[in-house]
Amino acid sequence: MRLILPETYRSQVQLIQESPKFRPHVEKGREAVPFPGYTIVTPPGSEDPKNAALYEQMKHCQQQLLQQLGSGLFAPVPPESFHLTLADLIWDSAYRAASEENPNFETELQQCIAQIFVQCHSIAEDQSIEFHAIGLMVMTRAIAVCLAPVDEYSYERILKFRRAIYQNRNLIGLGIEQQYYFTPHITLGYFGDIPPAENLSMLGDRITEINQQWSDSSSEEFWVYQAELRKFDDMTAYYRKPDWPIFEF
Repeated sequence: MRLILPETYRSQVQLIQESPKFRPHVEKGREAVPFPGYTIVTPPGSEDPKNAALYEQMKHCQQQLLQQLGSGLFAPVPPESFHLTLADLIWDSAYRAASEENPNFETELQQCIAQIFVQCHSIAEDQSIEFHAIGLMVMTRAIAVCLAPVDEYSYERILKFRRAIYQNRNLIGLGIEQQYYFTPHITLGYFGDIPPAENLSMLGDRITEINQQWSDSSSEEFWVYQAELRKFDDMTAYYRKPDWPIFEF
């Protein structure tokens, strides 16, 4: 909850950096650069009708950020790509190196995740996991909507799922290990040209104002009901083939 306080915004904006995942573009302001890899996520926005109401609210918030911050500073991701990352797997240079060293890397990764999903049957239940969107979250290189679980049980189910992934020996053998703690969020966009230090306080105030809509409105639910293995070429699209593994919570 501390992540969505005005004082957190004021301190966090002092630390923001330009994201290497986007570069300047004459017409777009910013465009995505190649950044390939694999991840385990909830179905992206365009394929997730259960969370359509929240994604629509997030889209509106994203447009406000773009208007207030400008396309030079804020590079929005396509709303149809909105998602909650459940487990980062491999990306960029690590992915390229693994693919070059092992021609069968992608097939082995897909098979390994499929086996893990089968082993996670004890986590599957009749009810989805519920989160609430609580406000904007300023990260070092991005802005996101922060999510909070409705109860400890929901959060623990996600942690068990992540442990089953990251503690799997076959996956570790592929060079994949946990690199981040789970802080549930949905990324809206990435930082570009960072303003001068004297303007950063004003940036924090703008984000605080935009965040007010989350405080004033009733909290929108975010339902976690499915986890999917997805591939990405950059930070704008996450895709899968029909035979790739899916886990139903």
